Amino acid sequence: MPEGSPTTLFEHVLAQETWLVIWVFWLIILNTASILFVWRHVEARWVLLAFLVNGPIMNYLFGTYGFVRLLGLSHVIVWTPLLVYLWMRRERFDRRTFFGGWVLVLMITDGISLVVDYIDVVRYALGDGALPQ
Repeated sequence: MPEGSPTTLFEHVLAQETWLVIWVFWLIILNTASILFVWRHVEARWVLLAFLVNGPIMNYLFGTYGFVRLLGLSHVIVWTPLLVYLWMRRERFDRRTFFGGWVLVLMITDGISLVVDYIDVVRYALGDGALPQ
């Protein structure tokens, strides 16, 4: 590996285009914000659990396969059931409250990311494993 090349998942993310780095940090901030609601909302506890489970899965995939499109599999595994669960409970969220607004933004944001992740996983399965360096 050339000197100065990214070696950790975090370094690879930081080496991406600015808009993508901002997007990844937005995902982290938004999902971590579940901590604000865990004492009053079971849904926030599930979001936090999904966030905490996703990290080790993604790190395992990175350690095993490197910085490839397959990394999206961690979101596919964890966020698909989470978003189905939140969707089924959507009538319980008053979007006029801070919590309800957060859940709505979280579902939209994680949903957009999940679409990209499904595409990346399929592309990886079809032989296009490379991610931009």
